Amino acid sequence: MRHGISILPDLPWREAGPRWRAAEEMGFAHAWVYDHLVWGGLPDSAWFPAVPTLAAAAGVTETIRLGTFVTSPNFRHPYVFARDVLALDDLSGGRFLCGLGTGGDLDSAVLGEVHPLKARVDRFHEYVPLLDRLLREDHVDHDGDWYAVRDARTLPGPVRDRVPFVVAANGPRSLRLAAAHGQGWVTTGAKTDTLEEWWAVVAGLAEKFTAIAGSEALDRYLLLDASPQFSLESVGVYEDMTGRAAELGFTDTITHWPRPESPYAGSLATLEAVASDVVGPAGAK
Repeated sequence: MRHGISILPDLPWREAGPRWRAAEEMGFAHAWVYDHLVWGGLPDSAWFPAVPTLAAAAGVTETIRLGTFVTSPNFRHPYVFARDVLALDDLSGGRFLCGLGTGGDLDSAVLGEVHPLKARVDRFHEYVPLLDRLLREDHVDHDGDWYAVRDARTLPGPVRDRVPFVVAANGPRSLRLAAAHGQGWVTTGAKTDTLEEWWAVVAGLAEKFTAIAGSEALDRYLLLDASPQFSLESVGVYEDMTGRAAELGFTDTITHWPRPESPYAGSLATLEAVASDVVGPAGAK
């Protein structure tokens, strides 16, 4: 099991920077940032954009992988984002993980656009294959229902042969997209009243994805804190949740840097204990 952590971009860099360095020192395999214009969980909070945050994080870390959790089509053209991806991959020395998802409706609404769920899904299913082409080909032409590019130059190309896509998916159509274009799949499960109901949903999704992906060696990520329980409530809770995720075939889990108040209210002491006992060299990394 690999352990990851999401760090919300609600603090100025003088306060946020040490958290990214600490996540690496604690032994986390990957660290993530939400990618929104405005996040509904903290609508009245300061909010810093994902791309420059990850660029700064790349400069203060050396080994930890860095990712967007997750980028959606709701406020970026795929060619514009492809340029950002190339820059982040270069700045991180090939450590960038490109998390992609359908997204909600708040970011596009801020821009005066209305996209019902089906439209967001349709757009996402055009976005991901086109972004994939833009990161692997040069002189790209595309005329689609949502996007167009004309002789799009994509030099210099990624540091690696391919920037890994981690595709968020729950529905059958998007699960197939994740299996076809992703090097990893991530799920949040579904909103439920109880923890056991959430695990039942997650188990069902894991089974469906395995049936679709077959023997493909794709990483499987689970956002633990999408459940009704914060995973860093205690060391015991974290161990139990990551253990259950492993039993369901997940290769990676993601928690959140604890905050003094909701969402993700918790203590730094618990995070440090989890890092020492479970995540870091002394634990089952």
